Amino acid sequence: MFLRKFILLSFTIIVNFSFAQKKKKKIDTVYVYENVIVYDTVYLEKPLKIKLNELSIKNSEIQQKELKDIMEQEINKEKNEEKARKKLAQRFEFGIEAGVGIKNSNWTINTSNNKKQTGENLGIWISKKILLPQLSLLFSANVYRWNSTFDLDGNTEDTYLNGFYFTKDNQPVLFQRFNNKHFEYILQLKLLYEWKNIRPFAGFLVNRNNYKMQFLVPENNVLNKLDDFKTTQINFGFSFGVQYKIWNNFLISVDYQQFQLKNVSLKNSTFDFDIFKTNNTFAERKVNLGIAYIISK
Repeated sequence: MFLRKFILLSFTIIVNFSFAQKKKKKIDTVYVYENVIVYDTVYLEKPLKIKLNELSIKNSEIQQKELKDIMEQEINKEKNEEKARKKLAQRFEFGIEAGVGIKNSNWTINTSNNKKQTGENLGIWISKKILLPQLSLLFSANVYRWNSTFDLDGNTEDTYLNGFYFTKDNQPVLFQRFNNKHFEYILQLKLLYEWKNIRPFAGFLVNRNNYKMQFLVPENNVLNKLDDFKTTQINFGFSFGVQYKIWNNFLISVDYQQFQLKNVSLKNSTFDFDIFKTNNTFAERKVNLGIAYIISK
């Protein structure tokens, strides 16, 4: 009995062993599982025992102070710029000028073939900004010296003015000499517009020409005294032209002037006499080229 069990058990083991050897030759699939553990960082907010109120107030005060300083700087800057503009607008500029010119007076048309009279001038001026920064009002005073284009001498030649004339109280005067060399005094008010370095202008003028004519006049009822008869009237006119700034303080200019000489007369404080006819009107025109220097800058 025991022997039978032993033989059966041995056969079973051998059979199982044989099948086990055959199964080893078969490729098996092996699955590997990985266990991944993720760790998260958790932040917890906790109130800190810090005097945040004082710190917050301090930062706010600093920011407000910085903002206030910036605003004050900008305001002061604007105020300074406005003051500078107002100061520039209120500032007066003044200077000197000189020039040369050509003059044409048609009242001498019958006495000279040379109608063009040359001359020089010197003057002073002052200006101020008005209304707009580009606009200026300029006032000037000039003295012109005009050279003679003809000379009439009653002692050496027979001129159309030679002869005796009589004053209103019937005193005789005898023509001696005359030429158109004379001084001229001009006051001028100009309005200038400044664009870059160019300044066109237009103006209103007042002038006086100082012509002289010499006569022999009576002294103690004897015609033996040489005396001058001079022009006394004031004339009005206009001008226009342009200035150009060539350097910081230097300007060159060209302008045209025209006057109406009404009732030209020659007067003497002692003798009431006028060689010209009354109610006469003459035109006087001139072109000037000048240079000006700004002293105030």
